[in-house]
Amino acid sequence: MSKNYTYDTQRAFDFLNSIGFVRMAGTAEELKAAEMIRDDMLAAGIDARIEDFTVQDVDVNTATLEVLEPYTASYTVTAYKGSGCADALEADFVYIEDAFEANLVDVKGKIVLVNGFLRLPLYKKIIEAGAIGFITMSGDMLDKMEESDLFTRTLRAPLRTLGLIPGANLRVCDAFDMVLRGASRVRLSVNTKLADRTSRNVVAVIPGTASDEEICFTAHYDSVEFSTGVYDNGAGSVILMELARWFAANPARRTLKFIWTGSEEIGLEGSKAYVRDHADELDKCRFMINVDVGGSVLGKELCSCTADETVTTFTDTFMKINGYAMKVDRDIYSSDNMPFADLDVPAASFFRVGAPGAGHIHDRNDIISLLSAKGLEKTILYVMDYADTLANAVVFPFERKVPADMHEKIDNYFYKKEQEEAKKKAEAK
Repeated sequence: MSKNYTYDTQRAFDFLNSIGFVRMAGTAEELKAAEMIRDDMLAAGIDARIEDFTVQDVDVNTATLEVLEPYTASYTVTAYKGSGCADALEADFVYIEDAFEANLVDVKGKIVLVNGFLRLPLYKKIIEAGAIGFITMSGDMLDKMEESDLFTRTLRAPLRTLGLIPGANLRVCDAFDMVLRGASRVRLSVNTKLADRTSRNVVAVIPGTASDEEICFTAHYDSVEFSTGVYDNGAGSVILMELARWFAANPARRTLKFIWTGSEEIGLEGSKAYVRDHADELDKCRFMINVDVGGSVLGKELCSCTADETVTTFTDTFMKINGYAMKVDRDIYSSDNMPFADLDVPAASFFRVGAPGAGHIHDRNDIISLLSAKGLEKTILYVMDYADTLANAVVFPFERKVPADMHEKIDNYFYKKEQEEAKKKAEAK
């Protein structure tokens, strides 16, 4: 390690515990967490501000599901936010599993059940096959009923461009019951109305001493329904706070921008808003570092470089030279690095993956008791060392570019081709 870095893992852990409440996009709880991060940074003498942006939520969101044949029963469901509306839509029901061609031969005019939840390719298949409604499932067959949280999912904007049909989500145990008992006809009612909400990024800037180049850091602080989100990603947020304190006391050659993003969990909305609202500044950004999940007592360190091979080689070599145990690969990573990489800012995403059974995301089991101050320290230390090396490099060690093969993956991730096709179809009507 090149320097004797100062940081306080207990302070970081205590702050992580203090924001361990559900803080979904666009809610008062998300605002509370944003203000806590901002105020903590201001108290440390770091100029931090909150930047608002708009996200979509719903004002009305109700749904019911009844089986009509060959038995009668009602199941508790939640409506997909932004899906189509229907009042007592009655139709034949079919379980289409993962929607292979053989599953879709005869689904026109039917309400379909699919495994898991919807991504654009699956939704596109359902729409093109002529389904008039859809049902997804969540949870685990081994859940206790009192801990079997029924999530409210969202039909995101790229999917809505393909067309709107009513959709609902139900517990996997109820999906199991419907398939086991041979449900063949159902009645589905969905009422959902989109509405705008305000979400927030927290931004702090530490000016450089000898260069007009910049490095950006991101970590999202929002959580999902039912989850305190301390592992995903309160941990990344407090890691960035320790980095900001260090660099405020030890300014680097390059300007450093720390961005705690809101609404990452509903489609990277915070980082999308940041690159949109700061488009005139991004030419100066040579690199970005994203920290997403950390602090687990049992786990391992990984890094995914959304960049060219020189970044991967440099990062892997750096970790080995400095004795940090880490697997480094070159790929996309589903987090706030993506909007930056889409605009040719190379990115490195660092994450500490919990060992099987010892790290949970996106559910009620993301809890502080599975994390520790020592777990946070592992990530704080190597990210601080890595960032310090890049921030103070006399000559930046790699170009500001993202190669064509990586852009292809990024385009696929954002479903750009499918959205363009849907746009052309809509314009042709």
